[in-house]
Formats: sequence, C-alpha cells, structure tokens
Amino acid sequence: MADTELLDATFAALADPTRRAILARLAAGEATVTELAAPFAMSQPAISKHLRVLERAGLVSRGRDAQRRPCRLEARPLREATAWLADYRDYWAESYQRLDTLLDELQSIDRTGTGRRPARPNGTGG
Repeated sequence: MADTELLDATFAALADPTRRAILARLAAGEATVTELAAPFAMSQPAISKHLRVLERAGLVSRGRDAQRRPCRLEARPLREATAWLADYRDYWAESYQRLDTLLDELQSIDRTGTGRRPARPNGTGG
C-alpha cells in the first residue's frame, strides 16, 4: 500500500469511535475478539468488521496462540499519521507566535497611551 493510501486508511479507521476504543484497549495488551467485544453493545461479528478495517489500515494484526487468535496493536501507521500532523502543528505554532507578537504590540501601544494603531500590513496607517 502506498504511503498516501496507508495514511488515508489510517484516518478512515480512526474516524470511528468504536475503532478508537478498540485501539485504546489494545494499547494495554493483546486481546481476543471476544475480549474486545465485551464492553460494547454490539455483536462479535460487528466487532470483527471493525477489526478488519483496522487490519486493512495496518493498525491491528492477529496472531495465533494455540486456539486463541489474539489481536495486537501495530503502531507504525499511527506514527506516520502523527508525523503528517506534526507539519500542521508547526504551522499553527508559527501562527500563534505571530498573534502573540501582534498582541504584545497592541498592549504596548495601549500602555503608552499614544492611541495610535500599528501600521497595517499593506503599509497604510491606522
């Protein structure tokens, strides 16, 4: 699966609250489908459908332990989604820094009592 397809599949899988709850449970350790279905008011086949979506996204894998088929969390797709989101976190951090600078300028003007507004970005005065 290409990187963009994996990212799409990851976000699609994370869009559902039941699947997020399943991942949260698996973060604590392996679990069977029966164990994963226990806290939900839905059938085991419905949980299995959610698990298939998570498996296609690479977020869950199933092993074999005698008769058990435990599910386990696979973190790599989450790491890639986090890296993708980090670019936007940097963007917002820079935007907030510019806003903080502007607020500091406005407060400075207010404290000096000049009543003048700072120049607008296009160079015109207040």
